[in-house]
Amino acid sequence: MKKLLGAALLLVSLGGCAGYHLGPIQPYALRDVHSIAVPTFNNKTLLPRIAVLVTDTVIKQFQQDGTYRIAGDDQADAILKGDITRINRSPARSVRGNVLATNEFNLSLRVRYTLVERKTGKTLAAPVEVAGSTSFFVGPDITSDERQALPLAAEELAIRLVSQLSEGW
Repeated sequence: MKKLLGAALLLVSLGGCAGYHLGPIQPYALRDVHSIAVPTFNNKTLLPRIAVLVTDTVIKQFQQDGTYRIAGDDQADAILKGDITRINRSPARSVRGNVLATNEFNLSLRVRYTLVERKTGKTLAAPVEVAGSTSFFVGPDITSDERQALPLAAEELAIRLVSQLSEGW
């Protein structure tokens, strides 16, 4: 009798777990998307060679996340189109005793993207702008310092972009 009661109690307690899933749960609007093509983003800024850095970082983040598979333009379910709209450097901390000299900067990077279904051309994700930022200290060469900080801002941007597409927020 105790075994029967124990088995019945186990079945009743596991009945509430039917709605849970293991693995990636995509937003409902993207339920049919399993692979994404990521062509090189358009660079609308004056900083050269930034488009490849940002695109590669986004692709690596998609691969690390694992929700969507990266495919070519002719095989993917959807195509991610992006424009790098702004790279902004602003002073964060000035040199003690000289408020006109800066020793730390904030660097922000903005991308506007849309997700389009490959077969129909229908927009799956309306144009959204996502940003990534970092800070860096100034050495003797500010251009090199900024160039070294760009991958960090691109990585934060990629995490936010992939999170929006894979989790819906």
